[in-house]
Amino acid sequence: MSSGWDVSIVEIFKPARLSPGDTVGIVSPASPWAALCPRRLQRGIACLEDMGFQVIQGDHTCARTGHTAGTIEDRVSDLHALYRNPDVKAIIPTIGGYNSHQLLDELDFDLVAQNPKILLGYSDVTALQLGIFARTGLVTYLGPALLPQFGEYGGLLAYTRDSFTHVLMDPTPGGHPMQPSATWTDEILQWDLEDSRARALQAATGWKVLKRGQASGRIIAGNMSTLLLLASTPYWPDMTGAILCVEDDETANVATVDRYLTQLRQMGVYRHIAALVVGRFPSATGFSADDPLEAVLTIATRGYSFPVVYDVDFGHTDPMMILANGTWASLDADHRIEFKYTEPTVLLGE
Repeated sequence: MSSGWDVSIVEIFKPARLSPGDTVGIVSPASPWAALCPRRLQRGIACLEDMGFQVIQGDHTCARTGHTAGTIEDRVSDLHALYRNPDVKAIIPTIGGYNSHQLLDELDFDLVAQNPKILLGYSDVTALQLGIFARTGLVTYLGPALLPQFGEYGGLLAYTRDSFTHVLMDPTPGGHPMQPSATWTDEILQWDLEDSRARALQAATGWKVLKRGQASGRIIAGNMSTLLLLASTPYWPDMTGAILCVEDDETANVATVDRYLTQLRQMGVYRHIAALVVGRFPSATGFSADDPLEAVLTIATRGYSFPVVYDVDFGHTDPMMILANGTWASLDADHRIEFKYTEPTVLLGE
């Protein structure tokens, strides 16, 4: 899309798929929570090792400089080292935070493009994922992070693990359908103190249709408040014909979600996308019968006929699917919803 700034058109390409025995690199691009929750960190690493991967950490994974995990230089050096390392096939941040976008001005995009790897994560990591995609064309992946999901008591929830396998390890050559989870949770247990049990799951009510229709396009997925940090920068992704997938966390509320959706409208995003897919919001966001998400979405997208679905399994509730930025998908939203990839999500190779 165009909103008064240049969006370079780049050739889209994918990293190679993950296989058992591959090396996964861990990095902390923003928040220092890895330094504060060592047990959770080790549990996340153990989960990856149990899945058959070797794990290495960036030198500053557990650094702490005020509100960030080391300086900008520390965090960028860790990313660069992992991209240079030929053994590393995927990079998984420990967690998001608020300041991953600090790294974009210092990131060597040529290095990233010449050493394509899976970059997996969500929330604040959206800035890195979409900035890299915008500047290089390399497909990136919104999905689980080390501390919140791999570090879960008992490891990845089954739905999340299945998505990890289907998207990053063994994708269907012709694409893969995404299915709603039967259960979900947004329970918060204080890490390293209270998280010695599985979180309580509740029955999910399924994905919901606000506006019916069909669409196909490349997925652009991210945390709304983080995505909007990239507006008017060289890191804003091309949204022409995109299936835009957005969500936000428990610190958002009805008014701020309304604000973000309205900003997307006023930036002209809705003139260019093919569909809008909204992730499930945590209960703390505060949507209710008196102030429902459906009303906020209806007002924000008034005058547009693209399909809109919501309560989809990604974002700041668990379990979560993995959404591959830049990969073609189709959405059929009628009485039932069919959302599926229409091409492989990683480079299949041998």
